[in-house]
Amino acid sequence: MSNEYICGGGRGICKKGWHTNHYTQLNVCDYMADVPNNTATTDLVEVQFKNTRKGYYHNSNGLDLQKGDIVAVEGNPGHDIGTVTMTGTLAALQVKKANLKSEDDIKRIYRIAKETDLEKYDEAKAREHQTMIESRQIAKRLGLEMKIGDVEYQGDGNKAIFYYIADGRVDFRELIKVLADVFKVRIEMKQIGARQEAGRIGGFGPCGRELCCSTWIKNFTSVGTVAARFQDLSLNPQKLAGQCAKLKCCINYEVDQYIEASRKLPNRDTVLTTQEGEWYFFKADILAGMVSYSSDKHLAANITTVTAERAMEIINANNRGENPVCLADDSHGQNEMTKPVDLATQEDLSRFDAQLKGKKKKKKNSRQGNNRQHRDDKDNNFADSDSNVADSGANV
Repeated sequence: MSNEYICGGGRGICKKGWHTNHYTQLNVCDYMADVPNNTATTDLVEVQFKNTRKGYYHNSNGLDLQKGDIVAVEGNPGHDIGTVTMTGTLAALQVKKANLKSEDDIKRIYRIAKETDLEKYDEAKAREHQTMIESRQIAKRLGLEMKIGDVEYQGDGNKAIFYYIADGRVDFRELIKVLADVFKVRIEMKQIGARQEAGRIGGFGPCGRELCCSTWIKNFTSVGTVAARFQDLSLNPQKLAGQCAKLKCCINYEVDQYIEASRKLPNRDTVLTTQEGEWYFFKADILAGMVSYSSDKHLAANITTVTAERAMEIINANNRGENPVCLADDSHGQNEMTKPVDLATQEDLSRFDAQLKGKKKKKKNSRQGNNRQHRDDKDNNFADSDSNVADSGANV
């Protein structure tokens, strides 16, 4: 194939299918961009705008569109300016995923943006920040319990979308009249949640990575404390809450794996009986399949850790009326279980300095040895030259 292939940003896929715009949460990878006749299967095109807004349009004029092209699309009213991010088969699949209610929701692409279109677009975008500041002041003056988080102008400047956050229902009919009178544009109010606002603002999480909501998450799902309980996380709001003041989205990432692993563990209310006495559940390492028991119901006494299989063996034996000799099964080597080792605490961290000094010293000795060898070779060369001169004199 004639297309250039890249790694890194494109992760080894066709460079033609990789597009990155200014908003990282809208990065799109069309892995079918280099497939022959990909765009001949459908005229649907995905176009993306500011933040996470995107739409699907018919390329009814048969334009030769490529990823990254700036196009003028049908608006309500007028036209809007956006960037082509997907064409062909994948765009048709995205339309199905979007679950559009009617064919009327899919508008048309007018043309590739002209210079005059881009000039109007730049003028409209330059007004967004000042419009947001003034609209906040107007909402405060009207006594509305809401926060306007962002403003997006349509490409032709005839319409503005105001994104707001509110805890309850807000009657903003008067606000719309005032905004339309002040800014002379058509007004559309769109409510967003705290998670969407955090994604628009951006930032870094405690993991050291950029926020998921500002990079790749587009559809937010509810996060409950039940997911934290399944993972034995401390129910501390300061640790579990993200920058949006709600539970972190990443709590949902591994909860299914924890639920599946917890099914192999014994019930926490079950008391294990051995000839040594009764043992009560203390804690569990869900993913490792290890369970710790205490000989006291309320205190951590004589903590013994066994595998989930061993605990189930004792429970089955108790149900048959049998009491094993001890909780840990020595025949299976349960008392010699290896615990995870923290490499950072094995030795003093200054050992790295000693290793570095040793390497420097070894390198210095090697350099001195090379210099000494070089001097010896040089002396030998001089001695050989002197002997050659003496031999030539003797021959004369």
